[in-house]
Amino acid sequence: MNLKVNIGNLELKNPVLVASGTFGFGREYSHYIDLDDLGGIMVKGLTLYPKEGNPPPRIYETPSGILNSVGLQNPGVDAFIKDELPFLNRFNTKVIANIAGETIEEFVSLAQKLNIDGVDALEINVSCPNVKEGGMSFGVDPNSVYAITKKVKQASNKTVIVKLTPNVTDIKIYAKAAEDGGADAISLINTVTGMAIDINTRRPVFKNVFAGLSGPAIKPIALKNVYEAKRAVSIPVIGMGGISSAEDALEFMIAGATAVAVGTYNFINPAGSIDILEGIKKYMLRNSIFDVNQLMNSINV
Repeated sequence: MNLKVNIGNLELKNPVLVASGTFGFGREYSHYIDLDDLGGIMVKGLTLYPKEGNPPPRIYETPSGILNSVGLQNPGVDAFIKDELPFLNRFNTKVIANIAGETIEEFVSLAQKLNIDGVDALEINVSCPNVKEGGMSFGVDPNSVYAITKKVKQASNKTVIVKLTPNVTDIKIYAKAAEDGGADAISLINTVTGMAIDINTRRPVFKNVFAGLSGPAIKPIALKNVYEAKRAVSIPVIGMGGISSAEDALEFMIAGATAVAVGTYNFINPAGSIDILEGIKKYMLRNSIFDVNQLMNSINV
């Protein structure tokens, strides 16, 4: 049974990844699962300098999901390279560094710093606010998506994955912008913008008012976006958004995803990613599928 898939020049031992922001840098989860079993780890979003994140509350549970407003708390890229990367490199799994900048120049600096042994790929978080353009998210402007992708590709020889936001009118335009900028792959979806209100204070729950919705509630949205994006580009697609079972993961792969990333489900079941991988294997055996790549984009419409 072949489980290997290719994301650009990056070969994964299997198509199951863990999504950035839900797995830290792997240390905590290493007590529950063997990180060697994962196709890859998309590490917590990294910024050029340490970031404290947003004030609490940061998490708010919703029906079939959670709203989060963590604010990209992280130790900064230099601390990651010094303190976290050596730990991750003890395992036989791919390390995908998620990078978040407030300017294109910051994205470039992050890419240059991470253009080192031990980092296998970069995932560009284009949902960050562009401080030079009044705080508007890079990801809602296809010209910005193109420009960031092109500059990061020029600054690094790593596989470059662009993580797209669903908070746009037509995902196909943004997928094509990433491809035209030189992306080796796209990943989607990031969280869906939402909010919650405290009825006793009549104030928004979060200081920033809006937050990111993730979990099973967004799976149908994510699946639609993956299906549409795959039909707009020729590069690989990594599907994510509400995956909490092997059946969910298989839906994404049949819709066109080369690989999938497990996110919020990690909070419910720390071994969820491994359970999903085992479920994919069982499905392949039941259906006499000997190469996981046969599943990709196999939808009948």
